[in-house]
Amino acid sequence: METKLYEFGRWIYFDKVTGEILHNTGITQHTDSDYENKRDPFSYAEKLMDRDPNSVGIIKLEPGELEQDFDEGILGRVNPETLELEFVYLDPANPGIPQEPRKPLSVEVDELKQADIENKQAIAELTMMIAAPQA
Repeated sequence: METKLYEFGRWIYFDKVTGEILHNTGITQHTDSDYENKRDPFSYAEKLMDRDPNSVGIIKLEPGELEQDFDEGILGRVNPETLELEFVYLDPANPGIPQEPRKPLSVEVDELKQADIENKQAIAELTMMIAAPQA
């Protein structure tokens, strides 16, 4: 009989004030479907053991969420004001010099796609207004 593996997304634990990453569970597979509710990183993760749990924020990502960003960048911090993950990417022109932490590139691409759609709609509306006969 084949054992079923359940895949769980990442849990990111961070300092609520500074945004420092304290623990990243990574993607986990386990045979227990309730595993992620049973694990307690405060009992084994060194940076969490002596922390007041109220000073720690937690962000849960679904399996596969932002995976390309984790593959291509390094999780730098959580922005404590927006609660967005910020990644550090290497500059292709200067690979030895990391860039400043920024929102995930996949999120930036999605935002640019949406802005492009909105711009095209606005241009189409302006074109129709200009082409409309004047009364």
